[in-house]
Amino acid sequence: MLKSTSSSIPNNDSVAVALWTTLGARLYHISVALRTRLRAASARQAAKRLQLSLIVTTTILSALGGSIFAQEVPTITVSKGDKINLTVSPLGGSEGAAVTKTLQNDLMLSGYFILSGNAAYIARGTASGGSLQGQVVDRSGGTVLSKSYSGRARENAHRFADEIIETLTGNKGFANSKVAFIATRSGKKEVYVADYDGSNARQMTHDGVISVHPSMSPDGRRIAYTSYQSGYPDVYVIDLMSGARNRIVNFPGTNSGASFSPDGGRIALSVSKDGNPELYTVSASGGGARRLTHTRGVESGPSWSPSGDEIVYSFDDSRGPQLYRISAGGGSGQPIATGHGYCTEPNWSPDGKKIAFNVRGGGGFEIAIVDLNGGSRVVGAGENPVWGADSRHIMFTEGGALYMLDTVTSHKNKILDRLGKITEPSWSR
Repeated sequence: MLKSTSSSIPNNDSVAVALWTTLGARLYHISVALRTRLRAASARQAAKRLQLSLIVTTTILSALGGSIFAQEVPTITVSKGDKINLTVSPLGGSEGAAVTKTLQNDLMLSGYFILSGNAAYIARGTASGGSLQGQVVDRSGGTVLSKSYSGRARENAHRFADEIIETLTGNKGFANSKVAFIATRSGKKEVYVADYDGSNARQMTHDGVISVHPSMSPDGRRIAYTSYQSGYPDVYVIDLMSGARNRIVNFPGTNSGASFSPDGGRIALSVSKDGNPELYTVSASGGGARRLTHTRGVESGPSWSPSGDEIVYSFDDSRGPQLYRISAGGGSGQPIATGHGYCTEPNWSPDGKKIAFNVRGGGGFEIAIVDLNGGSRVVGAGENPVWGADSRHIMFTEGGALYMLDTVTSHKNKILDRLGKITEPSWSR
């Protein structure tokens, strides 16, 4: 479960603050002022991953002969909640029902909310004619979020969900993100793209040859991938808006594992033109090739740090692949201690704190996460893990289907199947 933390409230399950007073009238005004302050603090802390449940218990002093004496100590208790209680009120308008359903699904999949009737916040609004007016209010009726969206109903719902998540938790949402992957429904490995929840899946290539290693640009507008269309493994980039496709890397040998930099301006990849696969970077249009590694081993699976200053990759010198990190400008790769003997397909989290990767175990592949401050853990079976924008959820494949895992609660959702065998997901951020 998600554990909330606070910079202003000590890390106890409850904080008791005794308020002493000698005048009943003064106690009343102090109580009102404290309630107001705590509501404001709750709203501010919501932007820092905090959901406060406030229980205010006050004891009214009795008056005798014009003098007022405290009979008990009034106490304010602030408790930390695991999830935020939120109600999605059915939205009005011709598109209201569809938007309500999508919004509820987005908020549930985020892992941050309990959708209940007795909620601290209420999401409401109207949706019709490609327009959504969304609002979130707190229990007292105060407006927490109010914003308008225009576009297709589903996209408006996703954008509203992301705004709610970021406003109430301080974390970036992923409801409006896309996922690219390889599927074999046509009998060949082709590139597909879908909404993060599996909706609107569509085939992007019809090459009739092997296509592998798709990489979604952070803004979700382009996909880089390796195709054997020319008879050789070259890297292509597809513009998802126009459908235009360009071959950007066609060095002799293998060109694979393309990975967009966080700003979308560069691509890291593995190139074998020097004899064995080495790490290179090129511009997103294919120029300015730069070699990063100079080893006798095999470098593969590059993934950028969120700052774009470093790249993590898998290095195999015949003793089993291990994770390494290297400056995006080149230099000597530095090993990352994982506690595992076989490590491939690393993916750096957007918050820069963790790397998800594949290990061998249990008769197949498993997903592990290494904390760059120390320690690692296996979170389950699966292949090709990729982080979502919130650095909490992972998309991966297992048994030919696409899944999403909440790494905090360990809750697992099947996102997509029935497209043949699905492999190699890449998630926009």
